[in-house]
Amino acid sequence: NDLNKHKIGPKIHKTTISILEELLKLNDDPRVHGVYLHLPPAALTNRVLNSLKPEKDVDGISDWNTGKLVRGPLSTGFVPPLASAVLHLLENQEDSLEGKTVLLVGGESPFRLVLQCLIERRGMVTAKSHWDSKSLEREADAVVLLDAGNVDIPPNWGRLGVLTEHRYIFLHRAVGSLVLSSLHSLFSFIVRQNVVRSCTRWLQEQQYKPWRLRSLKLQPLTPVPSDLQISRAQTAKPVNHLAEEIGLLPEELEVYGRSKAKVRLSLLERLNSQPDGKYVLVAGVTPTPLGEGKSTVTIGLVQALSAHLNLNSFACLRQPSQGPTFGIKAANNLVAAAIDARMLHEATQSDKALFSRLVPSVNGVRRFSPIQISRLRRLGIIKSDPSSLSPEEVNSFVRLDLDPEKITWHRVVDTNDRFLRKITIGQASTEKGLTRETGFDIAVASEIMAILALADSMEDMKSRLGRMVVGTSRSGTPVTAEDLGVSGALAVLMKDAIKPTLMQTLEGTPVFVHAGPFANIAHGNSSVLADKLALKLVGEDGFVVTEAGFGADIGMEKFFNIKCRASGLRPNAVVLVATIRALKMHGGGPSVSAGAPLPTEYISENLNLVSGGCQSNLKKQIQNAQQFGVPVVVAINVFRTDTPAEIDLVCQLAKECGAFDAVPCHHWMQGGRGAVELAQAVKEATSKPSYFQFLYDLQMPIVEKIRTIAKRIYGADDIDVSAEAQRKIDYYHEQQGYSTLPICMAKTHLSLSHLPERKGAPTGFVLPIRDVRASVGAGFIYPLVGTMSTMPGLPTRACFYDIDIDPITEEISGLF
Repeated sequence: NDLNKHKIGPKIHKTTISILEELLKLNDDPRVHGVYLHLPPAALTNRVLNSLKPEKDVDGISDWNTGKLVRGPLSTGFVPPLASAVLHLLENQEDSLEGKTVLLVGGESPFRLVLQCLIERRGMVTAKSHWDSKSLEREADAVVLLDAGNVDIPPNWGRLGVLTEHRYIFLHRAVGSLVLSSLHSLFSFIVRQNVVRSCTRWLQEQQYKPWRLRSLKLQPLTPVPSDLQISRAQTAKPVNHLAEEIGLLPEELEVYGRSKAKVRLSLLERLNSQPDGKYVLVAGVTPTPLGEGKSTVTIGLVQALSAHLNLNSFACLRQPSQGPTFGIKAANNLVAAAIDARMLHEATQSDKALFSRLVPSVNGVRRFSPIQISRLRRLGIIKSDPSSLSPEEVNSFVRLDLDPEKITWHRVVDTNDRFLRKITIGQASTEKGLTRETGFDIAVASEIMAILALADSMEDMKSRLGRMVVGTSRSGTPVTAEDLGVSGALAVLMKDAIKPTLMQTLEGTPVFVHAGPFANIAHGNSSVLADKLALKLVGEDGFVVTEAGFGADIGMEKFFNIKCRASGLRPNAVVLVATIRALKMHGGGPSVSAGAPLPTEYISENLNLVSGGCQSNLKKQIQNAQQFGVPVVVAINVFRTDTPAEIDLVCQLAKECGAFDAVPCHHWMQGGRGAVELAQAVKEATSKPSYFQFLYDLQMPIVEKIRTIAKRIYGADDIDVSAEAQRKIDYYHEQQGYSTLPICMAKTHLSLSHLPERKGAPTGFVLPIRDVRASVGAGFIYPLVGTMSTMPGLPTRACFYDIDIDPITEEISGLF
């Protein structure tokens, strides 16, 4: 009755939800390769059936598997075991039934449709009938009875197969013989066989797959439209389609919208035995303030390799400040909040009160957290019972005793804001007069960003986060994020950030956008993990192209000495980007500035200036790369004002200066087609042996490592270490492990020297080392050659004047 229906309805709904929850668990469990639903018919709803992953549906009852029976290869799906059992009995008779008629009697159900499709795909003809012994005799060569009905079996028919409870009976004309067989046993065997097939397919899926990349066509226009117009004119592939094309599994992808996705690090374990592809670094000559196009060369090169030469290639780029940072800013500012909160609580509470709050009693029991146990071990206290600590040990445990004047950690924001460079905090009455001066940095200047770029696993990142030094105690002891107790929470905030972001170029080739550390106080390269994932995905004959910030003397040197040490990867070639205008500037041309018209020398032919730039800066940067034992291909990023004579001169002089090859690139106007010559040169260069070596040994004294970089990379006569810098060096030497860290020089990017106005390849200068600091978590020491700003300011006319959005279409304008 209606009352009972209302009572039963919610129960059925709850049962369905329970079944769905279990199916989702089984779907995501890599240890489970087959699921058979032994459920009441009422529970086998479409929602339940189609929630099961088709590749685990060994009963073949999902719509996807059923559809394969109608259209598609049966080898990629699963046939219902019962239907397979019936078909097996039909096909394994003395008389072949190919072209013969099989009569399906009764059973108006989905199973009859499945069986009909299967039988017809094997070359037999099916007919349908109700229960009638005359039709059995008259129409059929074989009969399948699909439900239990009352029928007189003709005497010249023998029963071949009977399923338990006689639901399905198979009969075949066999005069004078009677053959008995169990469909049930055959059914059980086929279920197990399907599980084995599922497992085999899963194992095959885990192996490296050849790419099936579908490139997108470009229609270059003259004049070249704005970047935003070009981007809007192209329809990108859905990112899950791109992922499938390059061999990523669905479970390795976390999709955000239509055009980007995070890639899980489990890929590295799956493709652990897969040989890496070729590793190519894009660097540049010392740039003008306008930049010389390393990023566009990187994109043009991979588009040429994949879309035009049909070679697997991946670009790995740094992310912008407001790119997919996924928790970096929150993690950084959590550390800052923890510092000030700890200082407040230590200043206003006794040891006993602090200990009581740091190790609270829960249900009458006090326990140290794992992070607190780690702090006790670093203090030399080998105890785990809070009640066993002496008053002196309690004092050591609860007092970080941070010196407000020696806190080095800043908060961060994503936008340029010069008025946050120096601020005073703690002015509210609730902070009890504990004011101090501090400041904000731009988000990409955070040490956490550098850690993200250098970590090679979640475990490594967590360890590095814990080692970050945030300040010094009044007694001179470094205080770390682990001491603050925040390292675990930082790792949680960064759990998504550590996964590289998959995107695509205009021509549909894959790109990893991941991490964006500064190239002055940090190493200025995209992440180690992005490179490692990409090198596995492209395969042994593929190419990974990554970019180093600023000129080769900064970004390339740090790539080799810092990033390659952290990753263990070895590059096969360097692409050194040069522009005619940059070479003219280094050859003695007038200064240039962003926003101002270019002087005449830069827009008209001047071979003398070009030659001077090639013989000075280009030559020195080629030599810098060769010191690491890596072949160099010079890429001339061609502008419309460049003349053929200037381009030919650069190609000639670059080769004379030691470049493996030098080619002009027209990718800005033509896309990948304009960088085909560069791609061919890179392919040739990477086929030659590489004799990579580091510039210095980590066991060298800190001063000697700095001197080595200054003399061999910058061309300095020597270094001049200030008294403050020497004091820091002595301090780092005393701290265990600090003295063996690599060096990350922080100097101007506009000159090989410390003076931005000195162009070309300056000589006869002494490099001043004003100060020395350490990013212990990131794993390097950075000497300050000049004053480094970590918070840019807005110009008089900021770009926000041009940025707008249409409230109806939500179309953005003015970005590029």
